[in-house]
Parts: sequence; structure tokens; C-alpha cells
Amino acid sequence: ELLALVMVAFELCMKLRWLGFHTFIRHKRTMVKTCVLLLQFVEAIVVLIRQTSHLRVTRALRPIFLVDCRYCGAVRRNLRQIFQSLPPFIDILLLLLFFMVIFAILGETHTPFWMFFKYFNTLENSIVSLFVLVTTANFPDVMMPAYSRNRWSCVFFIVYLSIELYFIMNLLLAVVFDTFNGVEKMKFKSLLLHKRSAIDHAFQLLVSRQRPMGVSLKQFDGLMRFYRPRMSSRDRFLTYKALNTAGAPMLSLDDFYKFYEVIGLKWKARRSGEHWFDDLPHTTFLIFKGINLLVKSKAFQYTMYVVVAVNGVWILVETYMLNSKSGFSWSRMVPWSYIVFLTIYGVEVLLKITGLGPLAYFSSGWNLFDFSVTVFAFLGLITLAFDMEPFYFIVVLRPLQLLRLFKIKQRYRNVLDTMFELFPRMASLGLTLIIFYYSFAIVGMEFFADVVYPNCCNTSTVADSYRQINVTMGNRTVLDEGYYYLNNFNNILSSFVTLFELTVVNNWYITMEGVTSMTTHWSRLYFMTFYIVTMVVMTIIVAFILDAFVFRMNYSRKNKEPLLDPEGKSNGIVFEAEVSRDEALATLELYKKTCPGLSSLNSLQGVLLAMDRSGSSSLVYLGRRSRTKSDLSMKMYEEEIQEWYAEYSRENLPQSDRSLVERELDIPPPCPERES
Repeated sequence: ELLALVMVAFELCMKLRWLGFHTFIRHKRTMVKTCVLLLQFVEAIVVLIRQTSHLRVTRALRPIFLVDCRYCGAVRRNLRQIFQSLPPFIDILLLLLFFMVIFAILGETHTPFWMFFKYFNTLENSIVSLFVLVTTANFPDVMMPAYSRNRWSCVFFIVYLSIELYFIMNLLLAVVFDTFNGVEKMKFKSLLLHKRSAIDHAFQLLVSRQRPMGVSLKQFDGLMRFYRPRMSSRDRFLTYKALNTAGAPMLSLDDFYKFYEVIGLKWKARRSGEHWFDDLPHTTFLIFKGINLLVKSKAFQYTMYVVVAVNGVWILVETYMLNSKSGFSWSRMVPWSYIVFLTIYGVEVLLKITGLGPLAYFSSGWNLFDFSVTVFAFLGLITLAFDMEPFYFIVVLRPLQLLRLFKIKQRYRNVLDTMFELFPRMASLGLTLIIFYYSFAIVGMEFFADVVYPNCCNTSTVADSYRQINVTMGNRTVLDEGYYYLNNFNNILSSFVTLFELTVVNNWYITMEGVTSMTTHWSRLYFMTFYIVTMVVMTIIVAFILDAFVFRMNYSRKNKEPLLDPEGKSNGIVFEAEVSRDEALATLELYKKTCPGLSSLNSLQGVLLAMDRSGSSSLVYLGRRSRTKSDLSMKMYEEEIQEWYAEYSRENLPQSDRSLVERELDIPPPCPERES
């Protein structure tokens, strides 16, 4: 443990040397990490001196070392959004707890006959029962004793659940979603104006006294050598061309504002033909052209939909026959239907790859899905053929082909596309939840390790769930076992499973009451706090899903265009730049003069070689990149963005910095040793 802490301390020392002392102590997250590290060091040394461990709940703070990591930026953003959503969440939570206490007092004092029932015999039990009731884990069990005495007592529970569960809990989601949506919009605005400010500042640094109105290619290339050292000379030149849409000698400020739109483009020469097989011999061309027309036809698509539907029905029939009482048993021989449908899917994949081309085929998300399912089906065939029992689970993946049927309807496509887009972000949200799990698991292990066991909790109302006794039934002795003793905090894995069961909230109060009966009533605070924390995280996850789906719907509705085409191929950002031979030669000469020591300009010379091979005087290059949510937001908030820019211009009037303007920036920066 000390070795691991020393490694973290070494990383902090490097950060201190890099940032400097004053910046280091002003960085809040770094200071929190430093304080936690010192606390961990002190605690570890105390354990070494005493030669015995003590209550070490500070280990729950270890995730700060993971969060403060280059690769966990998404987790930090999630935590920031959780903290930003806390104020409205706490307001609604206090309202929920207020009504809970009011109903607890009402149930404990104003209905005297309830005092004979275990759920409302004290104010503490009343509050706990109503808290659990919000999660519906103990309903209708909590109502039935009172309901057996007086049928009108159900009104109490109906009113309570209507207010707390159906009104306040949904109000909580609505408030968090509204806050989340506002935070996302303000974050986009802040980032957009920050980029604009950076571009303004960079433009003022690049212009000179001789050229105060624009940026030349030489100056732009010098910037790019520092900004993207690994970018090739060809791509730097094409990026300049993409910005200079008017073909002017220099880039204006308006042109330069598009810098962040073009900086991530991947440039490739545009093919002379429409298809990948255009350069093949005539007979071969006609064959592939026919395949291309076939796989793009509606008849082919709907034929495959029918095949998938028939396959789904056949799987249902096989499953029914497997479970029926007709004596049918699953043969380990490969079913003929499996081979037939797999052959059809395999032929479809081959036709699409040859007709569309490998690059076009694998650039489609739906095609990747079809290909993956077909490969898994083939592996399942091998599993059945060679009787590899441990891998039989692969055969179960066959019904995934049925998801293709949801492509037919636009709304289903939107739902599935949103789901696929959310997967990367959901991974970071899942890691955020695991971090909370780890912290609570450590605390649970420190306080509740080895607390519950078989036949414990005999004084509790949930003793039956922990009972393990032998029961005689006729001539047999049967083990009557309540399995809740398995939900314990004896180790980290058991703690994670227990916490997940608490997250699902089904019968979670049994685990809480079992631990409470073996420790103290204050243990309930641990479980209630965990429920509230997970409720915050889960609400943020739901708000994120809602925001993504609503944004997609509003974008499609406002712009009258789908975000994805029916085949699932992304409509990315595309820029076009035409390079003539004269421009390429002039640029090559400029680079040679600017960087005389640079021995490799292969990428720019490759442009001239491509022109020689094609016999043309110019080449057209296409720059592509995937469309991000920022690009969609630019179009979604187009009118508001103009207002933001106007507000920014009023607050940041251009102030000429004489020391910068008078500097002569025609001398380019040092050239790199080589070009990648």
C-alpha cells in the first residue's frame, strides 16, 4: 500500500514541478488529492506502528486518485454535472422528506390502533416504513395489517403514494432534467465563446503591420507546425484551402472563425468514379454494378426483412417444441434451419461487401451489426457441430438478428440510433456509479463485515429470510433456506453484489433490517444514504438519456432531416478543396524556402505525382470527420448563437495590442526535423 501511495506522490511531485507552486495550490482537485494522499500516508504509518488495523473508512476516498486521471475526463464531467444538479435535487428531496415526516406523525399518533402493528409502533419505525414505501419494496405488506382492521386505512397509503411516488418523484426527475438541459446548453455556450475568444486572440498574434487584415499561408503553416506537429504538409495546405473558401490571398477573420470545424478533417483524394469497381474490366464492372443495384434495391431489403421475420418465428417454434410436453428434446446435431438461415445471411453479407465495397459497407453501423451477428451465428454453428458445450451461449445470440426489423420504422431507428450513440457516454456513467459503489463498499466492509450469517437476526421482523433449518417432509429431510445471509459485506465482491441489489430496491429493506438487527438502528442511515446517492446518479442517467433523445427529435423536427440515413451511415461533415498543379508547385517551393533544412515533403510531392498519374491539372480532395453534438448544436441553436456572438462582441471590443501588432511575424517558427 505504501508503494502505491509513493507512486501517487511521485505523480503529484511531477505535477507540482510542471504547474509551479502557486498554480498547484490554487487547483482545488489537486489539493483535495494531496490532502487525501497525506491522510492515507499517516493512516498507513499508524497501522505499521501499532501492528494492528483499525476502522479505516478513509479508504473510501481512494477513488479520487482514479478520478484525477487523464483518462477519466468523462467521469469528472459526470461528477461535475451531479454536483451542479444537487441544489434543485436537494430542494425537492427536502419536500419529499417533509411529507414523509408529516405522514409518519399522522400514522403514529392520529390512528391509535396502528400502534399495535410492527410498521408504525414508533415514530422511527413509521419514518423507516414510509421511506421504504417510497421505493414500493414493502408494498402492500406494510398496508395489510391496518387494512385488515379498517378498510378505510388504505386511503392513507393511496394518498401518500400518490403524493410522494407519483408526484414528487416525477417532479424530481423533471427538475433535474431541466437543470441538466440548462447546464448542457450553458456548457455549449461557454465552450463556443471560449473558442471564439481563442480564435480572436490567435488572429491578432498572426497578423502583422504589413498585413493587418489577414493571415497568409506562411503564417498559418507556422501556426499549424506548433498546433499539430504531426500533421503532414499536404494536410496543412488543404486545411488552409478549406478555410479560404473565397480563394483570397489571405485568410480573413471570418474565414479563421471556422478553424475548429476543419482542424479534425481526414483528407483523401476524391475517386474519379462513383464506385470502387469503376476501374475494373467492362465485364467485371457490369457484374459488380448489377450486385450494387441489387443490394440497394427496396425489394432486396424487404426480402431480407421477411427472411429475418421467418427466422424469428422459426426460433419461437423451436423453443416452444423444446419446452412442450410432446417429448421433443433438443438434438445436439446442427438443425437444418440453422444452416439455411445462416447461409442466407452469409450470402447477404458477401453481396453487400462486393456491391458496396468494403469501405462503404463497414462505415455503416447497421452493416457492422449485421456482420457481427452473422459471425456469431457462424461461431454458434461450429459450437454445435463440434459439441463445444462451454460455448453454447453463442447459439443464444441468434435472435439478435430480429433487431434489424426495427429499421423499418423511423421512430424505432431514432430510438436504436440514440441507444448506440449513448453507449460511450453510458460507459463513463457506469464507471461513475462503480466509484460510488466502491466507496460505499469500503464503508460497509468496515462496519458490517461478518455481521449477517445463517440463522441470524432472530429478533428481527425479517428473520425468516435468514433462516437455515432442516425440515422433515414425509420420509425426506429438506433444507429450508432463506438466502439473504448471502447479501453481506464480507468482501469487496459480495459488497458490490449487495449494493447492486440495494440499487434495484426490490426487498432491499430485508438486507437493511437484517444488518440493523445485528448492529444498531443507526445502520439504517448507511442504507438510506446509499439509496439517495444512487437515486441522484440514476436520475442524472435518465436525464441524460432524455436529453439525448429529445435533442435528436427536436433537431430532426426543426431541420426536416434525419441525423442518420436508413442504412445507419452517418452524415458526417465534408469539406472539399481543389488543388491545381500551379498551387501545389508554388506551395512546395514556399515550404522549401521556409524550411530549407526539411528533407521530407513527401505528402505534398505525392499530390504532384497523383496528378501526373491521372494526367489531370488538378485534384479534388475531400475532408471528412464524424458529426459531433457540437455540430448539431450549432444548427439547433443557430438563432441564439448569433445573439451570443453579438453579446460577446459588445463585452469584448477589439483592443489592438501594439506590442503584438507591431511584431514582425513573417519569420516562421523552427521547422520540425521530419514530417509524419
